Amino acid sequence: MSSDFRGKLNSILEKYESIEKQLSERGDFDQKEYVKLSKELSELSDIAKEIRLLFSREKDLRDNIEILESSEDQELKELAEAEISDIRAAISDIENRIKILLLPKDIDDEKGAILEIRAGTGGDEAGLFAADLFRMYELYAVVQGWNFEVLEFSDSGIGAIKEASASISGKGVFSRLKFESGVHRVQRVPETEASGRIHTSAATVAVLPEPEEVDIQIDAKDLLIDTFRASGAGGQHVNKTDSAVRITHIPTGTVVAVQDERSQHKNKARAMKILRSKIYENEKTKMESSRSEARKDQVGTGDRSERIRTYNFPQGRVTDHRINLTIYKLEKVMDGTALDEVIEKLIEYYQAEKMKNLHIGE
Repeated sequence: MSSDFRGKLNSILEKYESIEKQLSERGDFDQKEYVKLSKELSELSDIAKEIRLLFSREKDLRDNIEILESSEDQELKELAEAEISDIRAAISDIENRIKILLLPKDIDDEKGAILEIRAGTGGDEAGLFAADLFRMYELYAVVQGWNFEVLEFSDSGIGAIKEASASISGKGVFSRLKFESGVHRVQRVPETEASGRIHTSAATVAVLPEPEEVDIQIDAKDLLIDTFRASGAGGQHVNKTDSAVRITHIPTGTVVAVQDERSQHKNKARAMKILRSKIYENEKTKMESSRSEARKDQVGTGDRSERIRTYNFPQGRVTDHRINLTIYKLEKVMDGTALDEVIEKLIEYYQAEKMKNLHIGE
């Protein structure tokens, strides 16, 4: 470990202990300052814990080396030698965890997300697959303990969808789902295929960070709000009231239409949530000139025209083409219980690439 890296770790630990002391002494600061310090303490707690553990294990290493070099007891020396090997392995693991914690954070990682899924090429089969993907993410949200709120869902009547969107909230939602944007391809035999021939179809997935009110301000005078009668499934309510809502953000030309709820008020609220996310994403694109490179760093460009994953039903496998990962757990991926195995590998790859670029600790 370089002296600069060790100095950085000492500085982090000193800062954590200083804030910890300030809060424990309940100094004379206002509520705003208290909240600020509490947030800083929380943000530093994980890495401070690892640094303390690292320093403790390094002391254990020094103690065992001293025994090995000075003791005349052969049995004790053998025990120390075995201990040294284990401690060095532990130190290496701790240093890797610290390096990961030191990586620059995506400012949106702790935000919720707006999930959008659209049927791609493949006709009805593409629509059915889009519905399967939407259900997969809903089940995954349940596994993660997140809240999954359907914003829009256009059902074709046979279980297929043209497009659907949902708001997902919870701890670290965007940090785990941001790698899902792109083209997802399916290979399977449709139920209507009499000859048993495998069809290939696709659906696009987009994951946008869901901004807070403070992230993006939308002026009411910049909005054009239209109401119209809902179409499609809906029973007697359809075409009797103007409950559907279309909102146009005039400065950017962004348009969002929602007609799922019978209440015009609810449709408007959902449309505003989607609109806010889209405008926020557009603003980020303008502000970050290096966004395209950042997307590549996030394992692939994230472009919707890029095939990122294939779900092969006859072989029961899922392949993520960005990292050449194949797992034979398709059913468990689709029911949300094994999707994390793919996401974890993507995160690990992303972190490893970042560490190579930043040369942390050298």
